[in-house]
Amino acid sequence: MSRLIVVSNRVAKPSNSGGSQGGLAVGVLAALSKEGGLWFGWNGKISNNEESNVEIDQRGNIEYATVSLKKNEYNHYYKGFANSVLWPLFHQRPELMRYQKADFLGYHSVNKKFAQHLLNFIQDDDTIWVHDYHLIPLARQLRQLGVKCRIGFFLHTPFPPYDLLRAVPEYREILRELMHYDLVGFQTESDARGFRESMRLSLEASVVNDVVHCGSETTMVKVYPIGIETDSTPNLVAKGKESKDYQRLADSLGGRKLIIGVDRLDYSKGIEHRFIAYEKLLQQRADLLRQMVYLQVAPTSRGDVQAYDDFSSRIDRTAGHIIGTYADFDWMPLRYLNRGFRRNTILAMYQLAQVGFVTPLRDGMNLVAKEYVAAQNPEDPGVLVLSKMAGAAAELDAAVLVNPYDTEAVAKDLARALEMSLDERRDRWQKMMKVLHKNDIYSWQENSLNDLSKPRVPSNQLQNFEVATLSVS
Repeated sequence: MSRLIVVSNRVAKPSNSGGSQGGLAVGVLAALSKEGGLWFGWNGKISNNEESNVEIDQRGNIEYATVSLKKNEYNHYYKGFANSVLWPLFHQRPELMRYQKADFLGYHSVNKKFAQHLLNFIQDDDTIWVHDYHLIPLARQLRQLGVKCRIGFFLHTPFPPYDLLRAVPEYREILRELMHYDLVGFQTESDARGFRESMRLSLEASVVNDVVHCGSETTMVKVYPIGIETDSTPNLVAKGKESKDYQRLADSLGGRKLIIGVDRLDYSKGIEHRFIAYEKLLQQRADLLRQMVYLQVAPTSRGDVQAYDDFSSRIDRTAGHIIGTYADFDWMPLRYLNRGFRRNTILAMYQLAQVGFVTPLRDGMNLVAKEYVAAQNPEDPGVLVLSKMAGAAAELDAAVLVNPYDTEAVAKDLARALEMSLDERRDRWQKMMKVLHKNDIYSWQENSLNDLSKPRVPSNQLQNFEVATLSVS
């Protein structure tokens, strides 16, 4: 019987402990929980034991198989190439890249290790679905071990345009490795276009409709914007309202309007620019002083990567400046928290907030934006202020869309959101909810896996079709 195998860098088992999960974890867990299957990846542990056994944990219809990393593997693969090269590059911050050849080699070494362990679980009729930039080489590693089954890849981050991609010395290698997948999925058409153009310009690949052919390899390239569990959100909000954290927040507002931002502490999320925009609102609108509270939840992320440490220090200084300048003994304009909360509690906090403040500088999708909308009270919904640079902006065009770099304009749009009429709020919310219901997490999974089940277009057929297309044109 065919089984789904999901592979990602980290495996996120369901937990009642604090901390919000990222978009990948929420999406994959929701997709797997419907059909069941195997989830394979790193367990988050660092161990230098010579024996690296796979830990197995069965929970419901999902089997979790995880391995640990050695310290040098973690440094080169995760801290090094994945998060000091690919992450900043894919988010269009090449100046933050810290490239070392040893990290590139370590990145491939860990992918080979994953492939060797995963091989013990693979059956001939399985479907393998690989997630995110950490594991780009995995399909080629599996093919070299003789794996013949269908292998798909989904990139949760943006994909850079060709001129940026070339900043990585081995960018052609990265492109060739993606060609070993039967299907490569992206969040937006812009990301897919960046990949197709990179294949054309660097490897002289042929591209016909959704199919890319390069050498002896052919892969399908499509767009699948990831969604959320829209229908279950109201029940989760209701549960979250029972939490002490939610009740304390509600009691502390004293009737003031709440602006909320929830992000990992990451330079791609635009938190620093968001703080600057909020300070400009405080400067320009004296009538709003003491009438609002901005809560920014930002759990620490990748604190051992230098770029993140520097970023965290800047955010601390900016937050301290705003609080020190504008706070009074009975009013705190900004509440900045470096910790996570249970997902139910966060969803309830979203409904409590009149404004969801989601302004990344670059983001693959951003499920916070979608969850904020889904968590709203239909009778009195809040307003989503959303960056045009987030993948979600392509779908949620009824949000108040902003350029996060234009902090003066963001300040004005934030004031507009706070003062928006009920009729306009309802109209915008209803339009966005239609999108969320149509493109929920299960549609994302179904569309992706249905396409992955389709046979590859043989190279000779693609070449013939391309010639025919050129002749007609």
